[in-house]
Amino acid sequence: MIAPTHYSFRSFDRQWIIPDARLINRPNPELWDSYSAKQLFLTALERVSPRSGPSITFTGLIPDLDHYHGRGGRAHPLWRDASAKVPNIPPQLLGALAEVYGHAVSAEDLMAYLAAVMAHPAFTARFQEDLVQPGLRVPLTADPALFSEAAALGREVIWLHSYGERFADLTAGRPKVPPRMAENARPFVPEGGGIPGAPEPLPDTMEYDATKNRLHVGKGFVDNVSPEMWNYEVSGKQVVWHWFSYRRLDRTRPQIGDKRPPSPLDKIQPDHWLAEYTSDLINLLNVLGRLIALEPRQADLMKLILTAELIKVDHLKTALGVGSN
Repeated sequence: MIAPTHYSFRSFDRQWIIPDARLINRPNPELWDSYSAKQLFLTALERVSPRSGPSITFTGLIPDLDHYHGRGGRAHPLWRDASAKVPNIPPQLLGALAEVYGHAVSAEDLMAYLAAVMAHPAFTARFQEDLVQPGLRVPLTADPALFSEAAALGREVIWLHSYGERFADLTAGRPKVPPRMAENARPFVPEGGGIPGAPEPLPDTMEYDATKNRLHVGKGFVDNVSPEMWNYEVSGKQVVWHWFSYRRLDRTRPQIGDKRPPSPLDKIQPDHWLAEYTSDLINLLNVLGRLIALEPRQADLMKLILTAELIKVDHLKTALGVGSN
């Protein structure tokens, strides 16, 4: 019997899957073969451009084909192998960066740099006109100090995106557990606010009360939920609402055009709200809250990078052996 495993259904939404090729639509053998507890995936759009929110997201779990925001995209693994010894980044690029910065640059350093610079709304807003042409580009600083600062900040971003499972470091305040906000700021289920389980059916409504910073889920509620958490989105996909929409009683979607009707498998779901749903929701809100708190630092760092010297494209092309045309 093949046991179910966690996978990343959408950005910040972790669900369960049976890893059996007979049940998965078009499984990607390369993703599964290279997976391990050290693997990390960057996901982004490919044929269209992000409109808002972070331009890239990360996960430590196998990502769905539509992971970024539900409508296409691509996953970029950090490692080519399950032993996490062969980076999925050209060694010539890491070597060229090492020459510029005067010290070795690891694949993890570069991935963390991307997280700091690109995984926040200010990047998407700043380069909106440039992003009209699909395909993400990133400014690479020529300043060793700025690169190191970005790599350090990006490790925290990835730790948050992966729910504490990647880039954990106790000395840096990143334990390998679901991240939490400060005690006085974190969301919580107050007395009397518990989301009912059996024999109550699954709830079918989620509403936000901005006057109380309260998130209503059916007959229950969560307090200390800021408007920014509720409105957090990934290129138009409101994360908290869509997380709930996959766990509510009525999960049907309007059928548009002459499309294949929904599978009967969609109707297989719990008959009541699970305790783990509440735990997952609290984890999600804490992650979003901490990411929101980091966004001003990311925006300020991006401005510093853009006003300082950047590595020229021709320099990278030469290092990678790519023609100038």
